Amino acid sequence: MALHPEVRQLLDQLAAAQAPAFSDLPPDQGRAAFAQLMGLIPPTDAAIGGTRELAIPTDEGTIGARLYLPADAAAPPPVLVFFHGGGFVIGDVSTYDHLCRALCAGAQCAVVSVDYRLAPEHPFPAAPDDALAAVRWVARNATDLGIDAGRMAVGGDSAGGNLAAGTAIRLRDEGGPALRAQLLIYPVTDAGDETQSMIDNAEGYLLTRVDMEWFLGHYVPEGTDLADPRLSPRRAERHDGLPPARVITAAFDPLCDDGRAYADKLEKAGVPVTRSHHDDTIHGFISFYTLFSGARREVDESCAWLHEQLAG
Repeated sequence: MALHPEVRQLLDQLAAAQAPAFSDLPPDQGRAAFAQLMGLIPPTDAAIGGTRELAIPTDEGTIGARLYLPADAAAPPPVLVFFHGGGFVIGDVSTYDHLCRALCAGAQCAVVSVDYRLAPEHPFPAAPDDALAAVRWVARNATDLGIDAGRMAVGGDSAGGNLAAGTAIRLRDEGGPALRAQLLIYPVTDAGDETQSMIDNAEGYLLTRVDMEWFLGHYVPEGTDLADPRLSPRRAERHDGLPPARVITAAFDPLCDDGRAYADKLEKAGVPVTRSHHDDTIHGFISFYTLFSGARREVDESCAWLHEQLAG
């Protein structure tokens, strides 16, 4: 199947603007360029009850987060702890604000979007350690936050999907808290696997193979074991006992096969998996849900799935 015309139009516009690749920029300029790109997305019309800035203490210091509360919640709502994308190097809470508002409104759940530490200033394992600390802090402080931590999910986009998957494994193995679901949006699940989709979609579709090498080069210190499940959740010794997963993939994404392979692992271990594959779009498409009709449908379907998993 060909790229959807809406997606092709965006790629053509970016090519005409001669926007530099992330791999051609130092990290601080890459972050600014990503923020500029995300700032071009039309704002969401999602109606929520409000937001609150949080400071989450960890063993290494304090990280920021933003709490989104649904409108007209009759009781403490369930919560999704969300980790943004950006290759562990770029991205932040603000660049994913529109998506978190949509998830909050559509799933009628609270969302805690975590500003985990970024590389190269804070290389692996800073991000997964922050992710685990954030989920546990949210659970401990549920009353103050006005949420029901007994109905908790994790989720994330790309690098954030990696953090969500890895955190679910660590919570299973390291004493909880328990999760109801994991929303994995084109996740990175194996840092060392060269898949066919990585070869086929190496360039021309927003995220390039060179960009991915640039991200990992900043994030992963030399000599790191790429099989460490905190880095490569797909290489964990076991995948049973994990919460139900929704795994979203896109055909024109270098990470397509990575996400599919993780869904295979989960299913083989008996974990309920909902696969949502999009034949006509690219990595990052969810962020453009106010532009792309397919992304809008995916957000709506993901919200319905989250609502079902967190109900009751």
